[in-house]
Amino acid sequence: MEAAQNTENKKINIDIKDSTYATGRRKTSIAKIWLKKGSGKIMINGKDYKEYFKRANHKMQLLRPFEILNESTSYDVRGNVKGGGLSGQVGALVHGISKALVMLDSNSKTTLKKEKLTTRDSRAVERKKYGHRKARRSFQFSKR
Repeated sequence: MEAAQNTENKKINIDIKDSTYATGRRKTSIAKIWLKKGSGKIMINGKDYKEYFKRANHKMQLLRPFEILNESTSYDVRGNVKGGGLSGQVGALVHGISKALVMLDSNSKTTLKKEKLTTRDSRAVERKKYGHRKARRSFQFSKR
C-alpha cells in the first residue's frame, strides 16, 4: 500500500535542457518558468496544472498566451511559483510564460503586448495607514 502512495505523490519532471528561462511576477507571487518545444505539458511545482489549479478561470487564464498565438500544444512548460494566492500565482505564471515566448520568437511580442501579457501588473494590496482601520477606512467619527 505504501508503494502505491509513493507513485501517486512522486513529482513529475519535464527535462529543462535547452529551454528558455523567464521570471514572472504578480502581487506577491514570483514564478520561474522554463519553456521549450514539446507536446504541451504544463507542470507547476511538480504537479500537472489541472491538478494544481482547481478553478476553471485559473486554467483558462494560464493557457491564454498559447491560445493567442495558436500554439497550445507546441511547448512544454515547467514552472515553480511561490508566494501570494492562486490568482496572483496564475498572473505571475502568465507573465513569465509570455516573456519566455517572446524570447523564443520575437514576432509574437506585438501580439502578446496588445493583450497586455508582457507587462507586469503592478497592482498590489495597499498598506494599512496609522490612525485608520484599514488602508483608507477611517475610524467612525463620534461627535459626543
